[in-house]
Amino acid sequence: MTRQYLLGFDVGSSSVKASLVDIDSGQCAASAFYPETEAPIKAVKSGWAEQDPNMWWENAKRALATIMGQTACKGSDIRAIGISYQMHGLVCVDRNLNPLRDSIIWCDSRAIRYGEQAFDRLGADYCLSHLLNSPGNFTAAKLAWVRSNEPQCFERIYKILLPGDYLAMRLSGEPCTTISGLSDGIFWDFKERKVSQPLLDEFGISQSLIPHVVPTFGIQGRVTAQAAAETGLAEGTPIAYRAGDQPNNALSLNVLNPGEIAATAGTSGVVYGVLGKVDYDPKSRVGTFAHVNYTPSTTRLGVLLCVNGTGCLNSWIHRNMAPDLTYPEMNQLASMAPIGSDGVTIIPFGNGAERVLENQETGCDIQGINFNKHNRSHIIRAAQEGIVFSFCYGMEIMRGMGMNIKKINAGNANMFLSPLFRQTLASTTGATINLYQTDGSVGAAKGAGMGCGIYKDSNEAFATLKKLHVVEPEANKESLYQEAYGRWKEALDNKLDNKLNNKLS
Repeated sequence: MTRQYLLGFDVGSSSVKASLVDIDSGQCAASAFYPETEAPIKAVKSGWAEQDPNMWWENAKRALATIMGQTACKGSDIRAIGISYQMHGLVCVDRNLNPLRDSIIWCDSRAIRYGEQAFDRLGADYCLSHLLNSPGNFTAAKLAWVRSNEPQCFERIYKILLPGDYLAMRLSGEPCTTISGLSDGIFWDFKERKVSQPLLDEFGISQSLIPHVVPTFGIQGRVTAQAAAETGLAEGTPIAYRAGDQPNNALSLNVLNPGEIAATAGTSGVVYGVLGKVDYDPKSRVGTFAHVNYTPSTTRLGVLLCVNGTGCLNSWIHRNMAPDLTYPEMNQLASMAPIGSDGVTIIPFGNGAERVLENQETGCDIQGINFNKHNRSHIIRAAQEGIVFSFCYGMEIMRGMGMNIKKINAGNANMFLSPLFRQTLASTTGATINLYQTDGSVGAAKGAGMGCGIYKDSNEAFATLKKLHVVEPEANKESLYQEAYGRWKEALDNKLDNKLNNKLS
């Protein structure tokens, strides 16, 4: 009997991953990602970050070819396609659906000024009660930057897309988006339940640039003959699900209801909680977006804490301080240093402006090194602790919005592969961590199964989700973790105060 599969893509800034999920067993049959080393990010100026959308397409094709070869899967064996993607990016295409410029991706901070000006002119009340966020450095503000700085490019734009919209367009030949996508670009008005006209007017953006809206779960398009010839997929295969990486990560962990929490720590680190009511942070330090199961009649919002420099910091430490070690060996070495790293503190904000710090770009600091007693084990541990403490700092804001964080679901990947990292997170927050065997591309594949009716609901789709580990807080060491966190917060507060004083002087 021929096996039937669901295909999931995850378009990240480091790579594009593809997975095939066997429909009968619900298990991942094969996965691959390209490139095998980190994809390049172009940074022509400080704070800029761009990628070529065509690179995502080529990497998706390579990953797909690998998993089809591993399983002897034919295009006709794939029932539906789901897509997860890096949020907040901007892709501009012309009438021939070709990119007009490289994509301005999520960690690019050039548009902050445009978002802040819009926030001031539209007013905090409108932005927070209608958009649930400041326009900040999101997709809409990035488009405003293009309009002001590259007018010839702007005039040629036919449609604007998020990275996942672009991959779907390459498969289907049709540009479209979702409410969830419009929300993470800060285009969606939650009160009016439509694209925000005041925001478009403020930025001088025509409504015609917004592609038509399709459901997050449902038939969004079908693979064209041209895409089938390029990929080996069957013409007519439906694209049945699409979501940003963090809402999709929550779906992958079956986190869909108010009070549930998902976390990830890859290139960036994210804590993502589901709200059942419209709410926001008055300082817009965490984002509030439409979750995958949001509809205009059902409020399901994702509160997103993002820290840019998590995996980035860990990989920087690896490249520059421990190139002779594997990541597991680094984790083992870090565990040899005591809780609190014997006084070494690392502020991990070295990958651009941080929303949790009100869009300030503070840079990374390494403090407290004593040449007579510290070695790289202390620095590696301090880096992991600094990442955890940045999570805790943001989770204090989430708790202030009424979120009761007692349990965190996470995939057993990236920083969560480190026993030290996950134990420090559990012990500092007091939350139990449940680790599952899943990832974004598998979640996207199962989302496609929900979107095309193969699964009746999320419980059926994720019935086979495997729990690998449960990490409980170390209650007997709580004072040590809190002491280290307190010292870290003091160092951060001093850094922020110094930056403010320098700005005023």
